[in-house]
Amino acid sequence: MKAVFLDRGSFPENLSIHFNKSITNYVEYHNTHETEVADRIQDADIVLTNKVVISREQINNASVLKLIQVMATGTNNVAMEACEENGIKVQNVEGYSATSVPEHTFAMLLALRRNLASYLQDVQSGAWAKSEFFCLMDYPIKDLSGSKMAIIGSGQLGTQVSILAKAFCMQVMFVERKNQTDIRDGYVSFNQAIEDADIISLHCPLTPETQNLIGEIEFKRMQNHALLINMSRGGIVNEAALVKAIESKQIAGAAFDVAAQEPMPNDSPLFHLTQSRNFLLTPHVAWASQGAMEKLVQIAIGHIHDFVEANQ
Repeated sequence: MKAVFLDRGSFPENLSIHFNKSITNYVEYHNTHETEVADRIQDADIVLTNKVVISREQINNASVLKLIQVMATGTNNVAMEACEENGIKVQNVEGYSATSVPEHTFAMLLALRRNLASYLQDVQSGAWAKSEFFCLMDYPIKDLSGSKMAIIGSGQLGTQVSILAKAFCMQVMFVERKNQTDIRDGYVSFNQAIEDADIISLHCPLTPETQNLIGEIEFKRMQNHALLINMSRGGIVNEAALVKAIESKQIAGAAFDVAAQEPMPNDSPLFHLTQSRNFLLTPHVAWASQGAMEKLVQIAIGHIHDFVEANQ
């Protein structure tokens, strides 16, 4: 069987990827442009992709394709209906970032809540040296303890975030789906959570239902001291509405690890926001601790071997 990895360069070179003898031909591409996908997958039995998009047309023309192994949790880069119609199995990888993403969430949250970026910049610029007193307190510092955190997404990542939040003595609310009238036990309605929360943390997949889940209406409902944390997918938050909410001080700040378009272009609304002291943005690396990536590859290769053994 032939396996093709379309964007091997999205993982470090020192991360080993080895198959058993059932994969007789394995080809790695550093990256794959959309115009190259069809040619590279046409004779492949198994395709590995992290973020390279595989369209319906490309899937329909891949006559021997049997499995698409997404090297991530989200499968929104694959035409799922076309795969189902063609009998092609799609597998993702879950659980690999259950430590990395929650830790990154709290790193960003603490940086916002304690204005770490501003204080670090002031030390570097020499402002502390000019201070009248022993310390420099130009920016507010707030504790996490006692804050209300609304978590949208109650899967493994959201659950782990809730565990860390409780360790910080925060009050945790799991949020019911938007526009849902029947509220599950242990959940809070979407609108109530948006209105009551000091911190809103997103850990849900990007689907048609969650596209622009947070927009202008939701920002108007938030408290003006609220913080929005997005470690999931960029399209879940309307970026134009976010810019307006930050600049008009509808909310106190936000921290993102994602953007609607990635890599994020310099004309993105979020790039403009990075000049603001109360907006933090990292380049989609919350998932990428060394341990998480090693676990991801281990799980993915295991999935592929299980599939091959079941279909020999």
